[in-house]
Amino acid sequence: MNLFKKTGKIALGSRLRFMASNMTEEAAKIYELYDVDFSPKWFPVFFVLSEDGSRTITEIAGEIGHSQPSVTKIIKEMAAAGLVQDNLTSQDKRRNVVGLTEKGIELSSKIKIQCADIDEAIDGIISEATHNLWEALAEWEFLLAQKSLLKRVQEQKKIRESKEVQIVEYEPKYQTVFKALNEEWISSYFNMEDADYRALDNPEEYILHKGGKIMVALYHNEPLGVCALIKMDDPDYDFELAKMAVSPKAQGKNMGWLLGCAMINAARESGASKLYLESNTLLKPAISLYYKLGFQKITGRSTPYQRCNIQMELNLKDQ
Repeated sequence: MNLFKKTGKIALGSRLRFMASNMTEEAAKIYELYDVDFSPKWFPVFFVLSEDGSRTITEIAGEIGHSQPSVTKIIKEMAAAGLVQDNLTSQDKRRNVVGLTEKGIELSSKIKIQCADIDEAIDGIISEATHNLWEALAEWEFLLAQKSLLKRVQEQKKIRESKEVQIVEYEPKYQTVFKALNEEWISSYFNMEDADYRALDNPEEYILHKGGKIMVALYHNEPLGVCALIKMDDPDYDFELAKMAVSPKAQGKNMGWLLGCAMINAARESGASKLYLESNTLLKPAISLYYKLGFQKITGRSTPYQRCNIQMELNLKDQ
């Protein structure tokens, strides 16, 4: 137990396994106490059959949250002990089911007496404890069903790593990476087009000198993400959010979100009221990001890009 004091919460799984192992050993001794020849791991299957009657392997697995192969193995062990009989025919004669034998039914009555004593013993522990473990387990099971521990750790990793991302203004030294990151994702899904080369080969002339902006995302000083605001000569829109690209090396670091927010803030500070962007619905993570940033789908505008099949806008006055 001193180990768990040192490790803290990161050893939750190990601590639960340690407790479960001790409980299983105790359970085996309790069955011996009541002169019951029974393996603790059989109990969930045995309980379902004793309470609900004959069931299929699939039904039992679904009821106790085990895999079908696991239940099949337990059924074979219980059958060898003479407690269950499998391959029984159901009432509709279309399914093979498992049911308790006479020996199993007799044992069920015996185990019910044992279970009553166990309930009383556990109630005694609960009354002595500061926290009700049984209720806490139910709550934890519910919370983990809503969002797994893996998902929660992934989120924390993303939050931590995103704090190490730095968004900086474009400098000429970033032109190579600005082009390379965009070429990488465009070429992975589509073909590079003339409008791409104009912006990527000459970002200062095509974007910056016309009143636009480019930002670069650094992770541990390595440029792994880029995005641009291209000034538009349009009665409806001030800027186009474009040329957003993030290296696969930076996945899970919230870099696209941070770049998008930085660009939107820059546009707002410049006095812009509406932003525009073009994309393709094949790029599901990107489209999801744009919606998260507040963009909404629009239709009816012409585009220089063959790959474009969705257009979106963001009204900064609504935010």
